[in-house]
Amino acid sequence: MIETKDYLINELKKCEDWEKEQGDLWFWEKIGRLPFKLLDKFTPEFLQKKVGVILDELGTYIQSGGRYLSSVSSLKNYYSDENIYTLNDVECLPIARMDEVAARISSSRKRAAAFQGASTGVGGVFTLAIDIPLLLGIKLKTLQDIAICYGFDPADKKERMIIVKILQFVSSDIVGKEAILQQLSMFASNTDGSKREVVSELQGWREVVFSYRDQIGWKKLFQMVPIAGLLFGAFINRSAVNDLAEAGMMLYRKRAILARLDQQKKKPESI
Repeated sequence: MIETKDYLINELKKCEDWEKEQGDLWFWEKIGRLPFKLLDKFTPEFLQKKVGVILDELGTYIQSGGRYLSSVSSLKNYYSDENIYTLNDVECLPIARMDEVAARISSSRKRAAAFQGASTGVGGVFTLAIDIPLLLGIKLKTLQDIAICYGFDPADKKERMIIVKILQFVSSDIVGKEAILQQLSMFASNTDGSKREVVSELQGWREVVFSYRDQIGWKKLFQMVPIAGLLFGAFINRSAVNDLAEAGMMLYRKRAILARLDQQKKKPESI
């Protein structure tokens, strides 16, 4: 398949339309958060402290990649039908092929998240604390694998910052989403943004923590009923990874398309 300039521009517009749609339901998101604020008063203190560990986990991830870091060597497994071994090889693939592999990985991660949520749901509030770092690990690895599929290296510190920003994006309201999209554009560009002290901008991690706490509040209530805890744990974990994977695919897809368009500009009379 030949990716013409018109084709890439059309695909880029789809990504931009998706970004605009992210603000359509912000009112309902705010209304939906009201009961969670009440539930927070009844959340055990040890759970609130456990959720606070997420900040430290993300800080470690930013600095060193943490224990969740995916390897570019996994490319040969993602693209088993092609001779793809490096990120440079990925740049030669059509965007549609990248989409296909990223969608397959996302589907696999959603199944893993559902199984993990059901497993920790069996033990009620006693296994709920285990669910927090496990779900965070699945989310980070999902975004890293999607980044690799589109030709970006999560071993790069800048890419890890972008991944955390995407994690924050999914948990933000419309005002936060707009700000994060601007920051993502800055991080993804090769401008002076890469030299900025962006760590201070990542204080928005707290919204991610609030999102986890809200999920835990619901889980705690439903896990008082044995079967409900299992079913709801599977559902909410799968939904969380589904939303994150969708955002990751769209945002990394946009970056890959922009990079492809930039390459075409540098080639005279490229098709």
